[in-house]
Amino acid sequence: MIMPDKKLKGGLIGCGFFAHNHLHAWAEIEGAEIAALCDRDEKRLEEASQKFGIANLYTDAAEMLASEALDFVDIATTVATHRPLVELAAKKGVAVICQKPFAQTLEDAQAMVNACKAAGVPLMVHENFRWQSPIRAVRAVLDAGKLGEVFWGRVSFRSAYDVFSGQPYLATEERFIIQDLGIHILDIARFLFGDVTHISAATRRVNTNIRGEDVATILLAHENGATSICDCSYATHLPEELFPQTLVEIDGSRGTLRLGANYQMIVHADGHTQTFDVSPKLHDWANRPWHNIQESVFNIERHWTACLKGGQQPETSGADNLKTMALVFAAYESAAANLEAIDVRLMA
Repeated sequence: MIMPDKKLKGGLIGCGFFAHNHLHAWAEIEGAEIAALCDRDEKRLEEASQKFGIANLYTDAAEMLASEALDFVDIATTVATHRPLVELAAKKGVAVICQKPFAQTLEDAQAMVNACKAAGVPLMVHENFRWQSPIRAVRAVLDAGKLGEVFWGRVSFRSAYDVFSGQPYLATEERFIIQDLGIHILDIARFLFGDVTHISAATRRVNTNIRGEDVATILLAHENGATSICDCSYATHLPEELFPQTLVEIDGSRGTLRLGANYQMIVHADGHTQTFDVSPKLHDWANRPWHNIQESVFNIERHWTACLKGGQQPETSGADNLKTMALVFAAYESAAANLEAIDVRLMA
């Protein structure tokens, strides 16, 4: 599917809390536009229509796909709806970008990958944390070989931010922080340090007003011999609230990198130290402290558009995201088995 000169027409399914970031970003993307909106909640649908000036509205995704000539759909709904919506779009020959978490089970994720492959349509998962500009800056240092051979890393997200006020359903989820946030942190670890052989995890629920776990510490053994730690918390009260910043530490044979608070990246290599400000762009429609994530939404949508136009496989394709999802399920399995090391390769 190569569409180099065509302005791509998309349909957004799901007009809830986070979808407005999608719509703001799409309005800035050259070569693509959202031509139709779909949501079962007519009030949310109308609010999005008025805010973004999109007139073609549907409460049923099948009706939208039957009525509109779309090049892609952007699925921004809850996880339980992903498989039927992805399979519906695939049957219509429409490319799909789908929010994370991609699926409730690995079987569902594989089924969606298979459906899009059989239909010959691209499938991308909206795994946006690796598209944050500070994380891309870290990857650029690694790609330049400045640290030498990486042997240890840490990806950390610790906060006491009230995420439940904007997304109250998160408090009712049986599985919370690894499924909702840890999936991003684990994907960053894969992005920076490579694929994983074994994983071990511990979880805890500190906030008694929620159902799932809000603290997780995960140890990863990577195929290249590196070891990394992924730690997540929504129960950590810091002197300075850093939400939604992700901190990174990397040790290599030639030096170290530290992505610290407020997007300051320190690279110490071959005896020389440099400090870089890798702050994200504050788009006109963005607001602090969310601008880091909001910019990453723009970056991932721009990448998706370029892939569709050039006929390239997206970086966070459905097939790639299966590997990140396997880490999520393996982490829960390890935590339930008292930190037992899980061979992720057996879950493929």
